[in-house]
Amino acid sequence: MSQTKEQKPLTITISEEVVEHVSRFAQNSGKPGSNLRVAVKGGGCSGMTYVLDIVEEPKEGDKIIEDNGLKLFVDKKSYVFLAGTVLEYSGGLNGKGFVFNNPNAKTTCGCGTSFSV
Repeated sequence: MSQTKEQKPLTITISEEVVEHVSRFAQNSGKPGSNLRVAVKGGGCSGMTYVLDIVEEPKEGDKIIEDNGLKLFVDKKSYVFLAGTVLEYSGGLNGKGFVFNNPNAKTTCGCGTSFSV
């Protein structure tokens, strides 16, 4: 009997806490109703780092993911590294802010903002 690997969902999941914080940040920056752009670029202590930005419109060729009423815009190159990720928000005394639970990351740095594959 052959074993099958559990497939990762090919999407990015956005928690309700992320939606609340993005809405608050967008409102405070004078861009109510804006959405979130997420990308991956080289850098950080583990080799790649996450980039977040509040934007109103996607760029040409972006993948658009909608979850919990928020649109997330991701360029195709970054999406390869982010597919299956759950984007959450951690607050409180030891909170980190936005947290990427990325199944593609083989290692992450202590602060959780960079990773390697």
